[in-house]
Amino acid sequence: MSEAIKAKAESVLARTYNRMPLVFVKGEGCTLWDADGKSYTDFLAGIAVCSLGHAHPDVAEALCRQAGQLMHVSNLFYTLPQIELASWLVERSFADRVFFCNSGTEANEAAIKLARKYFSVKEEKRHNIITMKQSFHGRTLGSLAATGQKKIQDGFEPLLPGFEYVPFNDPEALAARMTPDTCAVMLEPIQGEGGVICPDPGYLEKVRRMCDEHGALLIYDEVQTGIGRTGKLFAYEHSGVSPDIMTLAKALGNGLPIGAMLATEKVASAFSHGSHASTFGGTPTICAASLAVLKCIERDGLLEKCRTTGEYFKGRLLSLKAKHAVVKDVRGLGLLIGMELSCEGAPIVKACLEKGYIINCIQNKVLRFVPPLIVSKEEIDGLIACLDQVLGEGK
Repeated sequence: MSEAIKAKAESVLARTYNRMPLVFVKGEGCTLWDADGKSYTDFLAGIAVCSLGHAHPDVAEALCRQAGQLMHVSNLFYTLPQIELASWLVERSFADRVFFCNSGTEANEAAIKLARKYFSVKEEKRHNIITMKQSFHGRTLGSLAATGQKKIQDGFEPLLPGFEYVPFNDPEALAARMTPDTCAVMLEPIQGEGGVICPDPGYLEKVRRMCDEHGALLIYDEVQTGIGRTGKLFAYEHSGVSPDIMTLAKALGNGLPIGAMLATEKVASAFSHGSHASTFGGTPTICAASLAVLKCIERDGLLEKCRTTGEYFKGRLLSLKAKHAVVKDVRGLGLLIGMELSCEGAPIVKACLEKGYIINCIQNKVLRFVPPLIVSKEEIDGLIACLDQVLGEGK
């Protein structure tokens, strides 16, 4: 059955993804089933998206209920789900204003535009934005230019001008690039796609201080780290260093398309009517479902669960490091964990998939684990046993 579906897909879909040879038809919690009925334990969660797991009943109920009432009216009008979702985010963050869109890259486009507009309104000629090497901010042209990975930019030149890149965790390199033309510094509080790189102690404080000294804005891309992934609602809470602008997406919709840009009143006021827009951003259905996601995270104590389960998971991975020389490092926070290898990770991903576990590899040699926040210790133990066997076989 799967082979026939895959053959049809290969004949009609654009070749923009190197897809795994699986056709998924059903999900529940941390388990997925393919078209042949085989089950898999999901440690990827749609790349840090499905934090509540698959087919969560509260999210499905909210989506269906709202779809039966009102699906779309455009942002020319107010809708209650959008107002309620924005209020929830404002009450629990540094921000005063929220702009809704459809994805992380779209949220980052909005952040880039707002930063430049902020100085334009002040009649200051600043447009340079400093981002980090190995960062990932998206694949539309503005966020692509912000991304500090040449392999992702290749073939799409000329890039949007006005971006510079410095190494993450290197405050001296950042200080050397800060000038009166610097509009903003944009970074991920933890680099996810770049290899699960955590900030050194005090690094974010230094970045904030440099931004303040130069009058530049600080933008956090929390598309992957936000909404509980690190054990706090937003990763910046671990350091206590707030940004001026923050972007969200991924887990905000638990699989439904939504992005958000949050900002302080001072900065957000640079956007006026017509400055920016998104036709489908913040539709009633998606906002109602997103609000259900956030309420579940609070009601079910998933932030605390993420912290304790993440520590357990990390400890089990460190036990593999002690046993297998091929494991160079284990790092991360909450349930955003990377295991760096001294060999290529792709064969290990493939071997785990054959044994019923979904993981992925970034930067060729870093296995990334971003399971649903509801993942159990028993499910983690299952993956550890699988990895132990695969690593022992030298794959």
